[in-house]
Amino acid sequence: MEETALMTEEERVSLLEVFKKLQTLSGDIVSNEDFKKIKDILYEAVRAGSIQRDSFGFNPILFDLQTATIVVEEIGLNRASIISILLHDCVALNCIGLDYIQKEFGDDVANIIRGLIKVNELYAKNPSIETENFRDLLLSFAEDMRVIFIIIADRVNLMRQIKDKGTEEERRRVAMEASHLYAPLAHKLGLYLIKSELEDLSLKYLESDVYYMIKEKLNATKKSRDEYIKNFIAPIEKKLSEAGLKFHMKGRTKSIHSIWQKMKKQKCQFEGIYDLFAIRVILDSKIEKEKQDCWQVFSIVTDMYRPNPKRLRDWLSVPKSNGYESLHITVMGPEGKWVEVQIRTERMDEIAERGLAAHWRYKGVKASGSKLEDWLKDIRLALEAHSTSDEQLVNQFKVDLYSDEVFVFTPKGDLFKLPKGATVLDFAFQIHSNVGCRCTGGKVNGKNVPMRTVLSSGDQVEILTSQNQLPKRDWLNFAITTKAKSKIKQSLNEQEMKTADFAKETIERKFKNRKIEYDEAVMMRLITRMGYKHTNEFYKAISEDVLDVNSVIDRYVEAIKRERGEAETAPVQSAETYKNSHTTTSSPKANDDVLVIDQNIKGVEYSLAKCCNPIYGDEVFGFVTINRGIKIHRCDCPNAQRLRDNMSYRIIPARWAGKGSSLYPITLRIVGHDDIGIVNNITSIIAKEKNVMLRSVDIKSSEDGLFSGTLTIMIEEKQQLAQLIKKISTVKGVKNVTR
Repeated sequence: MEETALMTEEERVSLLEVFKKLQTLSGDIVSNEDFKKIKDILYEAVRAGSIQRDSFGFNPILFDLQTATIVVEEIGLNRASIISILLHDCVALNCIGLDYIQKEFGDDVANIIRGLIKVNELYAKNPSIETENFRDLLLSFAEDMRVIFIIIADRVNLMRQIKDKGTEEERRRVAMEASHLYAPLAHKLGLYLIKSELEDLSLKYLESDVYYMIKEKLNATKKSRDEYIKNFIAPIEKKLSEAGLKFHMKGRTKSIHSIWQKMKKQKCQFEGIYDLFAIRVILDSKIEKEKQDCWQVFSIVTDMYRPNPKRLRDWLSVPKSNGYESLHITVMGPEGKWVEVQIRTERMDEIAERGLAAHWRYKGVKASGSKLEDWLKDIRLALEAHSTSDEQLVNQFKVDLYSDEVFVFTPKGDLFKLPKGATVLDFAFQIHSNVGCRCTGGKVNGKNVPMRTVLSSGDQVEILTSQNQLPKRDWLNFAITTKAKSKIKQSLNEQEMKTADFAKETIERKFKNRKIEYDEAVMMRLITRMGYKHTNEFYKAISEDVLDVNSVIDRYVEAIKRERGEAETAPVQSAETYKNSHTTTSSPKANDDVLVIDQNIKGVEYSLAKCCNPIYGDEVFGFVTINRGIKIHRCDCPNAQRLRDNMSYRIIPARWAGKGSSLYPITLRIVGHDDIGIVNNITSIIAKEKNVMLRSVDIKSSEDGLFSGTLTIMIEEKQQLAQLIKKISTVKGVKNVTR
């Protein structure tokens, strides 16, 4: 068959060889029928011209076959992983749908392919892959750990073949990703051989001079090193055989990358590194005798060679979080050289070499820690609790490691980790406190959104700011991170302090102008009596013109008089006998408050509705009557809804435009305990209020020792009424006060 752009003759030969090898390796887990379906799907995709060479010029079908072989041979994954590797490109290119995959190959294959496609989409955002956060994001997006194993295998395959592919810049980018992302992932998963290979290959492409220098020196010293190892292990082998132990020994040269790290750490040349290799004693022991046999070998070795007790590493009693078990000791060998001896069993050695692939065939793997480490612990529990096939066991290992976190990108690709439920505002404070304080909203994936928008993993977020923006108290209702909340509270406190200082200066200046002596203690008591729990609330009311400074000073003067004994008090009476005893004939001041009706209509007769008695500060509306002019009602009047529903055409807008000197009649309903003196206490409070007049009182007793009644008062405005109700509510025995 003639060559095509996708398949050269050389690649065709390689493809057949790799395919046969994959069939041999996976013949007992992937059926011939599965392989036939896969070939048919790939053939159709090639025939349609959908599959093209990648950026490095690799044939994707051949490349995926090689990756699948690595997954089986070096990691130990099974059917679903193999099929997913071979078909995920076809799904990503829309050559075939996930529904068809699910129907023909099962849910497992469809889920892994979905995870592979999702992870690949991350790279479109050009993330900063060096961060720990990106590894976490990768895991959270994968959903199934087999996706992580597959992308590690894919990267190993790529690193093995890019020596003469692509540009130097592309090779360096791939090498950087392998070094900062995939090698640490492989290490976390216990894939030590793959981790070392990725690190060595990264060094080869990033610092080729260093790589080849160390490699040449290792080759030059190999003969003498092998001779030394032979002399070192000969007496140990004899002693172990005499002890009746089944074992084999081997020398392992350190990886080029680890040697380079030691050279940098110790600031020395290659010749200054003495522990270039380690000796492994690998025992063939029954699982219940593993520890006993390992410690017996330890005793034999340390009897023959002097140990360094500071270099003892006991990962038998407490294995590493990723399941690694071994006993390490450094001893003084011939010629005064320090030699590391690693003692482990066949099971431990396979776990050390192949990581989690070996976990699936052995029981008793220990792990501890959080996140990824907890997941590894779950693997051990699953192995101990179930006697299942490898494929069934793998299916239990679904990843939900980071379900309590979200990972989002900046427009430049920087990655941030936030708790689940975090908003645009939380993200703004995560970037910088100043950014958070000036936040007005954001753009999530290019769309404008409010700052309360909840973020999802993978979102790309741009924060919008304004120099005029300051934190608001309601921000605390939707910010969830500790940093955001603490910075918002800090800013609010600073704002309140500035406001309080300004208001306090204003009051003190007014005191000086009126030549009244300012007593801090009297003012604090007055503020408390006015119903403010904190002085900052009081000063805020001053600064916002809710309270009039001159009115406050007048109350202060009255408070001074009361404390000097100049105020009058009323006699004590029982609530039961108190009826209509406080009636005043004083008429209210003329209504000179300013009401704006509709578009400021002039010369229109209006009056305040008796059904709801609106006062200055209430939200109001006007209702056009037939022959009594315009009636002003409160917006929460009991009749408001009926008027809007039945005669909305007669409703016109109205609002207060200014405050005059009017007093308005208000009726308060009070319920409380029928105690002697309670009414006197209530009326005393009213009497002490400036510009508040008591017109009538009607108190009636009821059963169970309670009384109920009404007070009709004349008062200036809504804020003053709210403060008065608050004060009356604090009287001992009063249960409820309503307007």
